[in-house]
Amino acid sequence: MERVETDLAEHIIQLAGEAPSHIIWPALHKTREQVGELFKAHHTDPGALETVEQMVNSARRNLREKFMAADVGISGANFLIADTGAICTVTNEGNAELTTTPPRVHIVTAGIEKLVPSMVEAMTMLRLLVRSATGAELTQYTTFHTGPKRAGDVDGPEEFHIVLVDAGRTTMLAEGLAEMLRCLRCGACMNHCVVYRQIGGHAYGATYPGPMGSVITPSLDGLEKSQDLPRACTLNGQCQEVCPVAIPLPKLIRGWRTKAWVQGYEPLHTAWALRIWEFLAVRPVLYQLASNMALRIMPVFAKGGWISKMPLAGGWTRYRDMPKPQGGTFLAQYKKHQAAK
Repeated sequence: MERVETDLAEHIIQLAGEAPSHIIWPALHKTREQVGELFKAHHTDPGALETVEQMVNSARRNLREKFMAADVGISGANFLIADTGAICTVTNEGNAELTTTPPRVHIVTAGIEKLVPSMVEAMTMLRLLVRSATGAELTQYTTFHTGPKRAGDVDGPEEFHIVLVDAGRTTMLAEGLAEMLRCLRCGACMNHCVVYRQIGGHAYGATYPGPMGSVITPSLDGLEKSQDLPRACTLNGQCQEVCPVAIPLPKLIRGWRTKAWVQGYEPLHTAWALRIWEFLAVRPVLYQLASNMALRIMPVFAKGGWISKMPLAGGWTRYRDMPKPQGGTFLAQYKKHQAAK
Protein backbone atom coordinates (compact mmCIF):
# COMPACT_ATOMS: atom_id res chain seq x y z
CA MET A 1 0.00 0.00 0.00
CA GLU A 2 1.37 3.41 -0.98
CA ARG A 3 0.45 6.54 0.96
CA VAL A 4 0.84 9.81 -0.93
CA GLU A 5 0.61 13.32 0.50
CA THR A 6 -1.16 15.52 -2.04
CA ASP A 7 -0.66 19.04 -0.69
CA LEU A 8 2.39 20.35 -2.55
CA ALA A 9 4.31 21.34 0.58
CA GLU A 10 3.37 18.09 2.34
CA HIS A 11 4.45 16.22 -0.80
CA ILE A 12 7.85 17.94 -0.61
CA ILE A 13 8.51 17.01 3.01
CA GLN A 14 7.21 13.47 2.46
CA LEU A 15 9.84 13.03 -0.25
CA ALA A 16 12.43 14.51 2.13
CA GLY A 17 11.34 12.25 5.00
CA GLU A 18 10.90 15.25 7.27
CA ALA A 19 8.24 16.66 9.56
CA PRO A 20 6.39 19.89 8.72
CA SER A 21 7.75 23.11 10.19
CA HIS A 22 4.55 25.20 9.93
CA ILE A 23 0.89 24.25 10.01
CA ILE A 24 0.00 26.30 6.89
CA TRP A 25 3.35 26.24 5.05
CA PRO A 26 4.81 22.83 5.99
CA ALA A 27 7.88 23.17 3.74
CA LEU A 28 8.71 26.69 4.87
CA HIS A 29 12.24 25.58 5.78
CA LYS A 30 13.07 24.27 2.28
CA THR A 31 14.88 26.30 -0.38
CA ARG A 32 14.00 26.23 -4.07
CA GLU A 33 17.25 24.39 -4.82
CA GLN A 34 16.51 21.70 -2.24
CA VAL A 35 13.04 21.15 -3.68
CA GLY A 36 14.50 20.82 -7.18
CA GLU A 37 16.93 18.14 -6.00
CA LEU A 38 14.10 16.22 -4.32
CA PHE A 39 11.95 16.25 -7.45
CA LYS A 40 14.90 15.20 -9.59
CA ALA A 41 15.52 12.21 -7.31
CA HIS A 42 11.92 11.07 -6.81
CA HIS A 43 9.73 12.18 -9.71
CA THR A 44 9.20 10.10 -12.82
CA ASP A 45 10.29 12.21 -15.81
CA PRO A 46 10.69 15.41 -13.74
CA GLY A 47 11.61 17.56 -16.74
CA ALA A 48 13.33 20.92 -16.32
CA LEU A 49 13.46 22.11 -12.70
CA GLU A 50 15.11 25.50 -12.99
CA THR A 51 12.13 27.71 -12.11
CA VAL A 52 9.36 27.47 -9.53
CA GLU A 53 6.79 27.11 -12.31
CA GLN A 54 8.68 24.11 -13.74
CA MET A 55 8.82 22.50 -10.30
CA VAL A 56 5.07 22.98 -9.81
CA ASN A 57 4.40 21.44 -13.23
CA SER A 58 6.57 18.45 -12.32
CA ALA A 59 4.63 17.94 -9.09
CA ARG A 60 1.32 18.32 -10.94
CA ARG A 61 2.22 15.64 -13.50
CA ASN A 62 3.41 13.15 -10.91
CA LEU A 63 0.60 13.73 -8.42
CA ARG A 64 -2.14 13.59 -11.05
CA GLU A 65 -1.08 10.03 -11.91
CA LYS A 66 -1.47 9.14 -8.24
CA PHE A 67 -4.89 10.82 -8.02
CA MET A 68 -6.25 8.93 -11.01
CA ALA A 69 -4.92 5.56 -9.82
CA ALA A 70 -5.95 5.83 -6.16
CA ASP A 71 -8.53 3.43 -4.74
CA VAL A 72 -9.09 5.40 -1.53
CA GLY A 73 -8.88 9.11 -0.81
CA ILE A 74 -8.40 10.19 2.81
CA SER A 75 -9.08 13.79 3.74
CA GLY A 76 -9.50 15.86 6.83
CA ALA A 77 -12.25 18.42 7.28
CA ASN A 78 -12.09 22.04 8.25
CA PHE A 79 -15.71 21.89 9.41
CA LEU A 80 -18.35 19.20 9.92
CA ILE A 81 -21.84 20.67 9.51
CA ALA A 82 -24.28 18.90 11.80
CA ASP A 83 -27.66 19.82 10.29
CA THR A 84 -26.78 18.73 6.73
CA GLY A 85 -24.09 16.11 7.33
CA ALA A 86 -21.78 17.95 4.92
CA ILE A 87 -18.06 18.44 5.37
CA CYS A 88 -16.09 21.50 4.30
CA THR A 89 -12.53 21.36 2.95
CA VAL A 90 -10.37 24.42 2.33
CA THR A 91 -7.24 24.33 0.13
CA ASN A 92 -5.21 26.62 -2.11
CA GLU A 93 -4.26 23.94 -4.65
CA GLY A 94 -7.38 21.87 -5.29
CA ASN A 95 -5.76 18.73 -3.93
CA ALA A 96 -8.73 18.04 -1.64
CA GLU A 97 -11.08 17.87 -4.64
CA LEU A 98 -8.78 15.44 -6.47
CA THR A 99 -8.36 13.36 -3.32
CA THR A 100 -12.10 13.07 -2.69
CA THR A 101 -13.61 12.81 -6.19
CA PRO A 102 -11.77 10.31 -8.47
CA PRO A 103 -11.14 7.53 -5.88
CA ARG A 104 -13.90 4.98 -5.31
CA VAL A 105 -13.83 5.48 -1.53
CA HIS A 106 -13.62 8.75 0.40
CA ILE A 107 -12.71 8.55 4.10
CA VAL A 108 -12.91 11.69 6.23
CA THR A 109 -11.01 11.85 9.53
CA ALA A 110 -11.73 14.88 11.69
CA GLY A 111 -11.51 15.88 15.32
CA ILE A 112 -14.76 16.12 17.25
CA GLU A 113 -14.17 19.85 17.75
CA LYS A 114 -14.70 20.42 14.01
CA LEU A 115 -18.48 20.04 14.42
CA VAL A 116 -20.56 23.19 13.93
CA PRO A 117 -24.38 23.36 14.15
CA SER A 118 -25.21 24.71 10.70
CA MET A 119 -24.00 26.40 7.54
CA VAL A 120 -24.36 29.81 9.22
CA GLU A 121 -21.68 28.99 11.80
CA ALA A 122 -19.56 27.25 9.18
CA MET A 123 -19.45 30.37 6.98
CA THR A 124 -18.58 32.60 9.94
CA MET A 125 -15.71 30.33 10.99
CA LEU A 126 -14.62 29.95 7.36
CA ARG A 127 -14.14 33.70 6.98
CA LEU A 128 -12.14 33.84 10.21
CA LEU A 129 -9.96 30.90 9.17
CA VAL A 130 -9.05 32.13 5.70
CA ARG A 131 -8.33 35.74 6.66
CA SER A 132 -6.12 34.70 9.56
CA ALA A 133 -4.29 31.98 7.61
CA THR A 134 -3.67 33.70 4.26
CA GLY A 135 -5.04 37.24 4.49
CA ALA A 136 -7.51 36.51 1.68
CA GLU A 137 -11.30 36.75 1.63
CA LEU A 138 -11.59 33.12 0.56
CA THR A 139 -9.22 30.39 -0.53
CA GLN A 140 -9.09 29.26 -4.15
CA TYR A 141 -10.88 26.00 -3.34
CA THR A 142 -13.65 25.83 -0.73
CA THR A 143 -15.74 22.69 -1.20
CA PHE A 144 -18.71 21.16 0.62
CA HIS A 145 -18.94 17.38 0.33
CA THR A 146 -22.35 15.85 0.99
CA GLY A 147 -21.81 12.11 0.68
CA PRO A 148 -21.34 9.43 -1.97
CA LYS A 149 -22.18 9.80 -5.65
CA ARG A 150 -25.92 9.80 -6.32
CA ALA A 151 -27.82 8.65 -9.39
CA GLY A 152 -27.14 11.09 -12.19
CA ASP A 153 -23.92 12.47 -10.70
CA VAL A 154 -21.02 12.64 -13.14
CA ASP A 155 -18.33 11.93 -10.56
CA GLY A 156 -17.77 11.38 -6.85
CA PRO A 157 -16.94 8.45 -4.56
CA GLU A 158 -19.09 5.34 -4.36
CA GLU A 159 -18.46 5.10 -0.61
CA PHE A 160 -18.25 7.94 1.91
CA HIS A 161 -17.15 7.42 5.52
CA ILE A 162 -16.60 9.89 8.37
CA VAL A 163 -14.34 8.97 11.29
CA LEU A 164 -14.69 11.25 14.33
CA VAL A 165 -11.42 11.46 16.25
CA ASP A 166 -11.15 12.06 19.99
CA ALA A 167 -7.39 11.50 20.51
CA GLY A 168 -7.23 13.41 23.78
CA ARG A 169 -9.83 16.07 23.04
CA THR A 170 -12.21 14.98 25.81
CA THR A 171 -9.17 14.92 28.09
CA MET A 172 -8.57 18.56 27.19
CA LEU A 173 -12.15 19.32 28.22
CA ALA A 174 -11.61 17.59 31.55
CA GLU A 175 -8.33 19.47 32.14
CA GLY A 176 -9.88 22.91 31.68
CA LEU A 177 -8.56 23.42 28.15
CA ALA A 178 -11.92 23.72 26.40
CA GLU A 179 -10.91 27.13 24.99
CA MET A 180 -8.12 25.45 23.02
CA LEU A 181 -10.68 23.35 21.16
CA ARG A 182 -11.81 26.53 19.39
CA CYS A 183 -8.53 26.52 17.45
CA LEU A 184 -8.97 26.81 13.66
CA ARG A 185 -5.38 25.76 12.86
CA CYS A 186 -4.80 29.03 10.99
CA GLY A 187 -1.19 29.46 12.14
CA ALA A 188 -1.54 33.15 13.06
CA CYS A 189 -0.15 32.56 16.55
CA MET A 190 3.02 31.04 15.09
CA ASN A 191 3.55 33.92 12.67
CA HIS A 192 3.61 36.41 15.55
CA CYS A 193 5.40 34.29 18.17
CA VAL A 194 8.88 35.69 18.91
CA VAL A 195 10.10 32.24 20.01
CA TYR A 196 8.78 30.37 16.95
CA ARG A 197 10.25 32.97 14.58
CA GLN A 198 13.68 32.45 16.13
CA ILE A 199 13.83 28.64 16.43
CA GLY A 200 11.40 27.36 13.76
CA GLY A 201 8.87 24.57 13.98
CA HIS A 202 11.19 21.56 14.13
CA ALA A 203 12.71 22.70 17.43
CA TYR A 204 9.42 21.92 19.18
CA GLY A 205 9.68 18.22 18.31
CA ALA A 206 5.90 17.87 18.13
CA THR A 207 3.10 17.72 15.57
CA TYR A 208 1.90 21.19 16.53
CA PRO A 209 4.63 23.83 17.00
CA GLY A 210 4.33 27.37 18.28
CA PRO A 211 1.99 28.66 21.00
CA MET A 212 -0.86 26.34 20.01
CA GLY A 213 1.46 23.34 20.25
CA SER A 214 2.70 24.44 23.67
CA VAL A 215 -0.89 24.03 24.90
CA ILE A 216 -2.08 21.04 22.86
CA THR A 217 0.97 18.75 23.03
CA PRO A 218 1.17 18.33 26.85
CA SER A 219 -2.46 17.23 26.82
CA LEU A 220 -2.05 14.79 23.92
CA ASP A 221 1.41 13.38 24.72
CA GLY A 222 1.57 13.96 28.47
CA LEU A 223 3.19 16.76 30.44
CA GLU A 224 6.12 14.58 31.46
CA LYS A 225 7.20 14.19 27.82
CA SER A 226 6.57 17.78 26.75
CA GLN A 227 7.24 19.88 29.83
CA ASP A 228 9.72 22.07 27.92
CA LEU A 229 7.11 23.39 25.48
CA PRO A 230 5.13 25.65 27.87
CA ARG A 231 8.44 27.24 28.86
CA ALA A 232 9.16 28.17 25.21
CA CYS A 233 7.12 31.34 25.59
CA THR A 234 7.78 34.93 26.69
CA LEU A 235 4.10 35.45 27.62
CA ASN A 236 4.06 38.72 25.63
CA GLY A 237 0.48 38.03 24.51
CA GLN A 238 0.91 38.61 20.76
CA CYS A 239 -0.53 35.16 20.02
CA GLN A 240 -3.73 35.98 21.89
CA GLU A 241 -4.05 39.35 20.14
CA VAL A 242 -3.99 37.83 16.65
CA CYS A 243 -6.03 34.69 17.42
CA PRO A 244 -9.30 34.95 15.42
CA VAL A 245 -11.24 33.03 18.08
CA ALA A 246 -9.64 34.78 21.08
CA ILE A 247 -8.01 31.76 22.69
CA PRO A 248 -6.22 32.94 25.88
CA LEU A 249 -2.98 31.18 24.98
CA PRO A 250 -0.74 32.89 27.59
CA LYS A 251 -3.17 31.90 30.35
CA LEU A 252 -3.28 28.28 29.18
CA ILE A 253 0.52 28.14 28.87
CA ARG A 254 0.90 29.50 32.40
CA GLY A 255 -1.51 26.79 33.53
CA TRP A 256 0.79 24.08 32.15
CA ARG A 257 3.79 25.71 33.81
CA THR A 258 1.97 25.64 37.14
CA LYS A 259 1.09 21.97 36.68
CA ALA A 260 4.71 21.14 35.81
CA TRP A 261 5.83 22.88 38.99
CA VAL A 262 3.19 21.25 41.23
CA GLN A 263 3.80 17.78 39.77
CA GLY A 264 7.56 18.09 40.27
CA TYR A 265 8.62 17.99 36.62
CA GLU A 266 10.88 21.02 36.93
CA PRO A 267 14.59 20.08 37.32
CA LEU A 268 15.87 20.61 40.85
CA HIS A 269 18.25 23.42 39.86
CA THR A 270 15.45 25.21 38.00
CA ALA A 271 13.15 24.88 40.99
CA TRP A 272 15.76 26.36 43.32
CA ALA A 273 16.56 29.17 40.86
CA LEU A 274 12.88 30.08 40.64
CA ARG A 275 12.52 30.04 44.43
CA ILE A 276 15.50 32.38 44.79
CA TRP A 277 14.10 34.68 42.10
CA GLU A 278 10.68 34.64 43.80
CA PHE A 279 12.31 35.60 47.11
CA LEU A 280 14.19 38.51 45.53
CA ALA A 281 11.38 39.71 43.24
CA VAL A 282 9.14 40.72 46.15
CA ARG A 283 12.02 42.50 47.93
CA PRO A 284 13.09 45.40 45.66
CA VAL A 285 16.15 46.39 47.68
CA LEU A 286 17.57 42.86 47.66
CA TYR A 287 16.64 42.45 43.98
CA GLN A 288 18.54 45.62 43.06
CA LEU A 289 21.52 44.55 45.17
CA ALA A 290 21.63 41.11 43.47
CA SER A 291 21.34 42.72 40.01
CA ASN A 292 24.22 45.09 40.72
CA MET A 293 26.37 42.21 41.99
CA ALA A 294 25.64 40.19 38.83
CA LEU A 295 26.61 43.15 36.64
CA ARG A 296 29.98 43.33 38.39
CA ILE A 297 30.67 39.57 38.46
CA MET A 298 29.60 38.55 34.92
CA PRO A 299 32.19 40.66 33.01
CA VAL A 300 34.94 38.66 34.78
CA PHE A 301 34.01 35.65 32.63
CA ALA A 302 33.78 37.61 29.36
CA LYS A 303 36.30 37.46 26.53
CA GLY A 304 35.93 39.79 23.58
CA GLY A 305 32.52 40.92 24.78
CA TRP A 306 31.08 37.38 25.04
CA ILE A 307 30.69 34.87 27.87
CA SER A 308 31.25 31.28 26.72
CA LYS A 309 31.32 29.66 30.15
CA MET A 310 30.06 30.78 33.53
CA PRO A 311 29.21 28.94 36.78
CA LEU A 312 25.49 28.46 37.51
CA ALA A 313 24.52 29.62 34.01
CA GLY A 314 23.27 26.18 32.96
CA GLY A 315 22.03 25.98 29.38
CA TRP A 316 22.59 29.69 28.80
CA THR A 317 26.26 29.05 28.00
CA ARG A 318 26.22 25.31 27.26
CA TYR A 319 25.16 25.67 23.62
CA ARG A 320 25.76 29.34 22.83
CA ASP A 321 27.71 32.40 23.97
CA MET A 322 26.06 35.06 26.10
CA PRO A 323 26.77 38.74 25.39
CA LYS A 324 28.55 40.62 28.14
CA PRO A 325 26.07 42.79 30.09
CA GLN A 326 26.52 46.49 29.56
CA GLY A 327 24.64 49.73 30.04
CA GLY A 328 23.53 49.15 33.62
CA THR A 329 20.22 47.81 34.92
CA PHE A 330 16.87 49.01 33.67
CA LEU A 331 16.21 50.71 37.00
CA ALA A 332 19.53 52.58 36.84
CA GLN A 333 18.79 53.74 33.30
CA TYR A 334 15.29 54.80 34.33
CA LYS A 335 16.59 56.88 37.25
CA LYS A 336 19.18 58.49 34.99
CA HIS A 337 16.51 59.32 32.44
CA GLN A 338 14.22 60.81 35.10
CA ALA A 339 17.05 62.92 36.53
CA ALA A 340 17.79 64.35 33.08
CA LYS A 341 14.26 65.70 32.65
